[in-house]
This record gives sequence, C-alpha cells and structure tokens, in this order.
Amino acid sequence: MAVNFFYFFIFPGLLFTAVTGAFLSWFDRKITARVQFRKGPPLLQPFYDFFKLLLVKETILPKHGSPVLFLLAPVFGVIGAVLAGIFILLPLFDITTGFKGDLLVIFYLLTIPSFSYITGSLASGNPLAAIGGSREMKLIMSYELTFLLFIAGIIMKCDQQFDLYNIIHAQQTGSPFIASISGVLLFIVGVFCIQAKLALVPFDMPEAEAEITEGIFIEYSGPAYALIKLTKYIMIFILPALLVAVLMNGFRLEGINILWAVLKILLVVLILTLIRNTNPRIKIKQAIGFFMIWMNLIAVIALVLISFGY
Repeated sequence: MAVNFFYFFIFPGLLFTAVTGAFLSWFDRKITARVQFRKGPPLLQPFYDFFKLLLVKETILPKHGSPVLFLLAPVFGVIGAVLAGIFILLPLFDITTGFKGDLLVIFYLLTIPSFSYITGSLASGNPLAAIGGSREMKLIMSYELTFLLFIAGIIMKCDQQFDLYNIIHAQQTGSPFIASISGVLLFIVGVFCIQAKLALVPFDMPEAEAEITEGIFIEYSGPAYALIKLTKYIMIFILPALLVAVLMNGFRLEGINILWAVLKILLVVLILTLIRNTNPRIKIKQAIGFFMIWMNLIAVIALVLISFGY
C-alpha cells in the first residue's frame, strides 16, 4: 500500500510528472518566444503561474450551472492524467508491475482530462464555455479513432503484445519501431494526435482566445484553474513519453543514455511547439476532416505495411 501511495503521489506520479511537465511547459514557451523574436519567460515561470492561482487568486463560482460539477471536473482531470502517467512511466523506468494490457487502459485514461474539461464547461452555465465544450466533443470524436488505430499499429508491430513493458523491451532487444516505414507513419499520426489531445494550435478551437475567450475555461479562476494548469503540465510530459515508449526505444537509464532519454522527450515537445507556431488555428470541421480522412488513411497504410513486415 505504501509503495502504491509513493507511485501515485511522488514518483513517477503526481509530484514528478507535475514538476517535469512544468519545465517542459517552460521549454515550449521559451521556444515559442524565440520563434517570435521575444526573450521568453524565466525558468520558474510555470511554477509562479501555478502557485499564484493556487494561493493568491480567488475561485469565483458561476451564477448559473452546477458548482459541484464545476469544481470536481478539474480534480477528475488531474487524477486521470496522473493515473495515465503512472502506467506510462513505470515501464519506462523499468519497474515491472505485473499488469497486462495496460496500453488499452492508458488509451482510456488519457481521455479523462478532455471529458473533465467538457464536464466543467457545461457545468459553468456559460454559453461561450458550452461552445468550447461542443468543439472539444467534436475534436475528441475526430482524433480518438485515429489514436486507436495508432495503438493498434503498435500492438501489431510487437506481435500482439498489449502491455507497455514488453513493447519497450521488444524495441530494446531489437530495433526501435520508428526505424521502419510503418513506424515513421505511426510517428506522424501519433504527433498530430498528441497535438489535438493537448489542444495546441492548430487544434486549439475549444479554447480559441480570439473567438470565445478561452472557451471551456472561461469561468475558471483561482485554485480550480490551477488544477487545470496542473493537468496540462502533466499531459505535456506523459504524452511525449508515451510516444517515446512505443516508437523510440523507451528509456535506458544508464550512462549517456540518460541524456539521450531527456533529448528524446525534448525532441517530441520541440516538434509539437514548432507545429503550433507555424500553423494557424483551423475550423472544427477542418480538424474532423483532417483526422477522419488523412490521418486515418496514413494509419491504415501503416497497418497494411506492418502486415507485410515493413
């Protein structure tokens, strides 16, 4: 029991994922600033933002809606992100849990933050939040099938293995899955799915500051909004970590390989950052078409190539 609490609250759970994700958020913002010829924030700015919301700002409850659901939604988001992070990071750090089929559990856990955002937005009673929640639902329906095909491709490449620990070790004893044509195609699909899950440009239409002024988060403030930021910090770490685990050989925590593990995470975050800084926001119907047609097509081509050994 004590070990489980340690895993959830300390390492590789809440504390570790939150701190690491905050530094990755700073990295994302710093690269964005450099692309825009700005200096960018100091290293600890994500921590300042979080603790200012948590300890200084006040949570203002919306006049219309459901205050209980409104306040519980960010809590569920954090819990879902932490649980997904634990299942992803334990195998990455070579800790065997004896849990089989965890890749499918990770798939479902990663949807909890998005559904918590929808719940909170609808519970706020704000029409702009409702628009954001509607967009988030449509976005989920568009990319989740693509993400499921991505997971199916990983399972096929690993001879029908469903647990992340064996998938990582299959790559470490052989070659990383990305070192193949199908692996490259799955990497492209995975990157865009992560971009949509993080609601980064061009898939930030549920928030869309210029259109619906933060949309799904418009009514959030204070500690409740701090939990949303915490969820985003965790997700910007565990989603690239998942991509590294299933396609890029995972982590080898020995010698120079520790630096290589950090660089792989930074590389994925860098790609996400460059995509969001070189593309405009698209309409929700364009996002649906992008995933339903093009990303699904690439994923299916990858599955066909895997069946032929490529």
